[in-house]
Amino acid sequence: MKQALIISLKVLAVDVPLLLLLGTAIGWILAKKKFRGREIVSLLVLLPVALPPSVIGLYLLLFIGHFPLFRDLGLLFSFPAAALAALIPSLPIMIQGARSGFASVPVELEDAARTLGDGEWRVFRRITLALSRRPLIAGLTLASARTLGDFGVTLMIAGNIPGSTQTLPLYIFSRMESLDFAKANIAALLLAGIGIISLALVKSMESNKHERLA
Repeated sequence: MKQALIISLKVLAVDVPLLLLLGTAIGWILAKKKFRGREIVSLLVLLPVALPPSVIGLYLLLFIGHFPLFRDLGLLFSFPAAALAALIPSLPIMIQGARSGFASVPVELEDAARTLGDGEWRVFRRITLALSRRPLIAGLTLASARTLGDFGVTLMIAGNIPGSTQTLPLYIFSRMESLDFAKANIAALLLAGIGIISLALVKSMESNKHERLA
């Protein structure tokens, strides 16, 4: 289980910066920018949440296999594939958290800062980002938990290779196939604990926000 835990943590270490960067950027665009087709983009962003993991995995296999460069790099059934597999279904969670946070920031405050001479980056950093901190943290927390828990997409494009792509959910699967329920239960309890703690943190942040507003 130690190897699977280390691989899961490595996947998380790769995906968290990507979740922050991509999730914050896309969430801000969807919340603050008006453009033709925004609702379609919003639906596409949520698509990984609605699609079965096997469908996501299949189309990722077809997409990656279509480009010789990806094949030559050996992307499939490798650690980078495991990181990509965990990122795809967790990114919508981060995007929604960022979008809801940015949308809740009053436009009047941002405009007031602009009239005082602040540039767009300064407005974003001092006003928009500061007031959206809690939703961003909540989104990142839940997205990280989802990253650690991915099974289907990882199995489809990264495989279940011990010491290389076998994350904790895949370790549980392997232990169950071997009828080693004791080890499977330990790993399952660990993931369940992470999920419960993540939800508790998000709930705590929501409660603190409501208390301050009251």
